[in-house]
Amino acid sequence: MITYKDAGVDVERGYEAVRRMKQHVAATFDENVLGGLGSFGGFYSIENENVEKPVLVAGTDGVGTKLKLAFLMDKHDTVGIDCVAMCVNDVVCQGAKPLIFLDYIATGYLDPVKVEQIVAGVADGCRQAAEMPDFYPEGEYDLAGFTVGLVGREKSISGERVAEGDVLVGMASSGVHSNGYSLVRKLVLTADRDLNAPVEAFGGKSWGETLLTPTKIYVKPALAACKACDVHGIAHITGGGFIENIPRILPDGLSAQIERGTWPVLPVFTELVKLGGLGDRQAYNTFNMGVGMVFAVKAEEADKLIATLEAQGEKAYRIGRVAKTGEDGERLVLL
Repeated sequence: MITYKDAGVDVERGYEAVRRMKQHVAATFDENVLGGLGSFGGFYSIENENVEKPVLVAGTDGVGTKLKLAFLMDKHDTVGIDCVAMCVNDVVCQGAKPLIFLDYIATGYLDPVKVEQIVAGVADGCRQAAEMPDFYPEGEYDLAGFTVGLVGREKSISGERVAEGDVLVGMASSGVHSNGYSLVRKLVLTADRDLNAPVEAFGGKSWGETLLTPTKIYVKPALAACKACDVHGIAHITGGGFIENIPRILPDGLSAQIERGTWPVLPVFTELVKLGGLGDRQAYNTFNMGVGMVFAVKAEEADKLIATLEAQGEKAYRIGRVAKTGEDGERLVLL
């Protein structure tokens, strides 16, 4: 008799993984969560949210090739935070408060301890598994997530109110976050850098530690900013860096003028640029360069916005302004 285990799927390991993750999942529940882990669907009550004309905002994303570094380092406790961050940071750009988060883990061989580490990271991000034999190499997995947020229709942020003269305010990133890792791995591994060796430029941290720094979650400061200020637009600096993401919140006929030197570029980006001999355009079209989220507000609101973000423990900078698009048609100009 051929069993499911003979085919490569050990259901007992699945049960053990669920047992291990329960405590971490339960720690993220609030009074609006109905039921618990193990149902065919999750229930979340919005009757206590007190939002006028409620609108649901959904977002989904994955960690991507940053996972390859986690495999090399055999370090899995931070990628769950990355997965949450990539989803909720997108949703909050619409002014929405994330309510629920669902994750998906696919692996060729289910390691309950490893899955517990991943889910603990997801749970950390919220307060922040299915087996597919022969599809993923042993020891590897894929991680993706999905989140739903809530915002009042009149308070939603689409970028349509962004106007010429608006100031662009950037919030500092924690590092490379979760984008550009195909290039990162090529640069670091081609240069034969030891992932575990201390690097002076990184304050003694290794390449591996630095590159696995979890993505910063901007939900609390962003929502505080939306409450305190008249925010016209918010851009999450994710895949495509500055050049692709900031124009996403600009109405036709407008461009973003970014003043380099107005914020500190993190050492990891300086080192990556040197390793690859990258030009400015490629660097700003791949990495966040030290700025993970950008707000557009009227000039007279900029100081208040920065003060609000700093009161939330964030570092924030005036990084540019909105202007009419020039004859060259460029939607983002690096000054």
